Amino acid sequence: CASIPENLLESELFGHEKGAFTGAVKSKKGKFDLANDGTIFLDEIAEMSPNLQAKLLRVLQEKSFERLGGVDTIKTNARVITATNRDLKMMVSDKNFREDLYYRLNVFPIHIKPLRERKKFIPQLTEYLVKKLSLKIGKTIHEIPEESFERLVSYQWPGNIRELENTIERAMILSRQGMLSIQIPEPVHEDSRAGDMRSIEKRAIENALNMTNGNRKSAAEMLG
Repeated sequence: CASIPENLLESELFGHEKGAFTGAVKSKKGKFDLANDGTIFLDEIAEMSPNLQAKLLRVLQEKSFERLGGVDTIKTNARVITATNRDLKMMVSDKNFREDLYYRLNVFPIHIKPLRERKKFIPQLTEYLVKKLSLKIGKTIHEIPEESFERLVSYQWPGNIRELENTIERAMILSRQGMLSIQIPEPVHEDSRAGDMRSIEKRAIENALNMTNGNRKSAAEMLG
């Protein structure tokens, strides 16, 4: 719900008819249409606009909707699962999320604890992510030193699993001789998140150049 602009999100969820807007050269089924008798998962539900919240509420209550630019009512029997990392109850109090929609969604809540409260799983997650990322990066890790596990467990992980995965991927890119040496990431402030990936990339390149004594070809090969 956060990665698609509002005007496109409505079309993605409910579909549109030919000519509904500029560029709509043919009719298109929406996700609720496709999810009939199945399940639709709406991630980052807190980012949905008030207009779309009202339309989603109708789908939950009446199990029906109209495509963008259409007049026919379409029935759907989709099971709806939503997720958010924000406090919806607080958003309801602040009038930033519809109260009626909140109670319609809050039928069976599942609270997943942040990674810092599940540290005993970090070694298992690390081993899983190393196997997963080996296929992506094209590198095989033969050894994870105990001190690397200790560093991972001692960190608070404000970015949860995604931050853990990014940290392991960075370490794998810089790894030599199949050994995973973990460097704990510096704390990231809210105003620096936008440029964080650039800074990670820059540090990775600088580290690779230092390790190859400035040989750009070797550094490039190391970084894949």
